[in-house]
Amino acid sequence: MEIQFLGTSSGTPTKTRNMSATAIRMPGAQHWALVDCAEGTQYRLLRTGLSPMRLRAIFITHLHGDHCYGLPGLLASAGMLDRSEPMSIAGPPPLRRMIEAIMDASQLTLPYPIDWVALEDLPGRRVLPDMKVAATALSHRVPSYAFSFTEAGVERKLDIGKLKAGGVASGPAWGAIQQGQDVVLPDGRAVVAEHFLLAPRKARKVIIGGDNDRPDLLAREALDADLLVHEATYTDAILHKIGPGPQHSSAAMVARFAQAAQVKNLILTHFSPRYQDIHGALTLADIEREARAHYSGTLALARDLDRYELRKDGSVHALL
Repeated sequence: MEIQFLGTSSGTPTKTRNMSATAIRMPGAQHWALVDCAEGTQYRLLRTGLSPMRLRAIFITHLHGDHCYGLPGLLASAGMLDRSEPMSIAGPPPLRRMIEAIMDASQLTLPYPIDWVALEDLPGRRVLPDMKVAATALSHRVPSYAFSFTEAGVERKLDIGKLKAGGVASGPAWGAIQQGQDVVLPDGRAVVAEHFLLAPRKARKVIIGGDNDRPDLLAREALDADLLVHEATYTDAILHKIGPGPQHSSAAMVARFAQAAQVKNLILTHFSPRYQDIHGALTLADIEREARAHYSGTLALARDLDRYELRKDGSVHALL
């Protein structure tokens, strides 16, 4: 599974960081999905290989502007490119009313249909052909959600030893069995594919969260997750100074949760603009240092346009 960050700032953009948007897709897939769509997301897309024409679904975590104000423009641009394929959109219930009001006020018509998907219906809908999607409610000033993406199809390997012991000669039958197809051998024996396949590996799973001041709300989803992408807007010291009003997480809060939940990979994002990239009274090094003090797994701080791959063995690697 591949993830590319299109925006990693919170509230307002900086010279190096746009606001929240994250792309996700399976390796080699032509289609992709988008989690959040802040103002300026289209501009970031111009520096990637991602096209609005191949965008299959959009998932909005919550309705604060730094997560969704770019959505009307992206939908309009896809229409101007003569898109005809449906676009699936899932998010908090008021999202549909907001987009339809903007379309009505601006007389925007789209040459493709929008498939509005209720969050509670996500588990039963195949919105993406290669990933299962579910939403988890979080804690923020407005309704906010995390989206979990789980690999839908896991390849099976042949039990070569069992095939040879059973007298199933290599050839087309092996290929059919690996695809899960039962076969009849030339000697008339019926072969049940399931009996000659090794147990499948674990399906890969990524959680991409919206704004949230209670990481523990993801405890159940995190049980089988390989990667958690979560906001770390502040360090603990700044969060205590600001107070609980904004309802964001600190790096320490997220790191402690990820450590307790035994999530092997953690990527932090959605950083307050007060944290400079390198030089300043507050820098992202402060956030990283705080997180590393509480988390022993693989940790990264996202930057705009960074790409990561969650491999089949559950490890996460930065892509050049």
